[in-house]
Amino acid sequence: MAFSAVLTSEWTKIRTVASTSWTLATALLVTVAMGAGLCAVVNATFDTMPEPQQIAFDPTQMSFSGMLLGQVAVLVFGAMVVGSEYSTGMIRSSLAAVPNRGSLLLGKLTVATGLALVVGIATGFLSFFLGQALLGEHSTTLGEENVLRAVIGVGLYMALLAVFAMGVSMMLRNTAAAISILISFVLILPIVLSLVDATHKIAYYLPNQAGSAIMQTVSSPTVSSDAPYGPWGGLGIMLLWAAASVLGGYLVLSRRDA
Repeated sequence: MAFSAVLTSEWTKIRTVASTSWTLATALLVTVAMGAGLCAVVNATFDTMPEPQQIAFDPTQMSFSGMLLGQVAVLVFGAMVVGSEYSTGMIRSSLAAVPNRGSLLLGKLTVATGLALVVGIATGFLSFFLGQALLGEHSTTLGEENVLRAVIGVGLYMALLAVFAMGVSMMLRNTAAAISILISFVLILPIVLSLVDATHKIAYYLPNQAGSAIMQTVSSPTVSSDAPYGPWGGLGIMLLWAAASVLGGYLVLSRRDA
């Protein structure tokens, strides 16, 4: 089967499964709504914040605070794109139609990552403009230094998060197991590691800690951080996590029967 036909097939699968489409829509709505709500609260209470926090305030990143929940929906989307085929047995039909397993995986990754990127960029711009409107005099503009990079970075972060989830789901071949491990690894483990002095630096290298650096625009001397990378370095670390996940998924797909 030609690769264009593989792409069409994968697009049809995602488009016709309502749960995957709604999961991506949920990621956008939750991120925008939660970010807007927190921006409104911060604007109302800004004068009561300690001076160091006011100086270090990052209005751009505040717009994306809803990503805390939105990224859960992205992880679920990535896990479902792959896992649902195994749970329904459709993977056997897919492999019969596309015997080249590398092409099948590449087609699935291309379509799902493209969707996550488009939704992610839309999420970034909607969150930014709505959040800045609610921040009032504490807002910033798209033309300020590093702001456009951060807004587009939301899309890049969500796309890489989806890739990482698809790779893990391909290795586990089970949606529920993949979602459980992804949430524990991406969201809970960094918090646990950060609480212990001996391990808090390790948390900097986990996917969400490294990848979310692309959404920050303010570097203040009042805020201490020993993260050994900048915004693009952090995104590069997350890219390595995504690549390792895809490699693991490919090895499982190519060596095990469906």
